[in-house]
Amino acid sequence: MRDDSAELQLWERARQNDGEAFGRLFDLHRHRVYRRALGLVDDQHDAEDITAAAFFELWRKRHSVKPANGSILPWLLVAVVNLSRNLRRSTSRYQRFLRTAPRSTAVEAPDAETLETRKRLTASLGKLSPVDGALLVLTALEGIPIAQAAEVVSLKPSTARVRLHRARARLRADLHDLDPTPIPTEGMS
Repeated sequence: MRDDSAELQLWERARQNDGEAFGRLFDLHRHRVYRRALGLVDDQHDAEDITAAAFFELWRKRHSVKPANGSILPWLLVAVVNLSRNLRRSTSRYQRFLRTAPRSTAVEAPDAETLETRKRLTASLGKLSPVDGALLVLTALEGIPIAQAAEVVSLKPSTARVRLHRARARLRADLHDLDPTPIPTEGMS
């Protein structure tokens, strides 16, 4: 037989921000709350998450939750039902999205030559200073005008142009035997 007055005393202490009292209430009711959650969802991990969420909500709303018949268990069980329903709805929406989302075509894996080029380009970019690398990425790869890129890296546009010119020259020297496609000098916009 449960002592309702002891639970009510714990609840009153928990309402006054007593974490230890709340922990004892958790220990008192967690098994029933978990069993109810497990009965409402298909997955043990979901049941654990719902149990944790129910107790979290109880703590969050501790100043407004009123015990029923001397216990907070009924409130927790209603929370579990609502959380389970929310989980089922969100899972259903997610599954519906997956069924209706457009399918992309498979992307072929890059060939060995492309992988080697990427590896060399990455290594060459790694040799540049962070500012020079950022300038190169912003202008050549992202198409941002040099004046905007200079502002982002806190340089004057004229200084950024000189640094970008030197960075492109270093890349050209490092990658001289690859495809001679020029590295853009200015953003595309």
